[in-house]
Amino acid sequence: MKKIKSAMAKIKKEIKVYQLVLKDKRTPKLAKILLWLALAYFFLPFDLIPDFIPVIGQLDDFLFAVILITLALKIIPKEVIIECRSKIKIS
Repeated sequence: MKKIKSAMAKIKKEIKVYQLVLKDKRTPKLAKILLWLALAYFFLPFDLIPDFIPVIGQLDDFLFAVILITLALKIIPKEVIIECRSKIKIS
């Protein structure tokens, strides 16, 4: 149970980092679009694979979001990510 709470806390901090990254003027527009797409795909009710299909339905939401976030983070300058993480105190 402690591992789950720890993971959830880290996810919340990462979301705060992404919010700061989205607000930063140095973040490229493509990276901002990718981050917004990841959030939209994860939270909106339509999917490539419907959620009522066990496991795979939820897994596609997670994988698609992770892929988009990973691509966005590769585009964003490292100093922007480092500054935003230091503001949230994530190492």
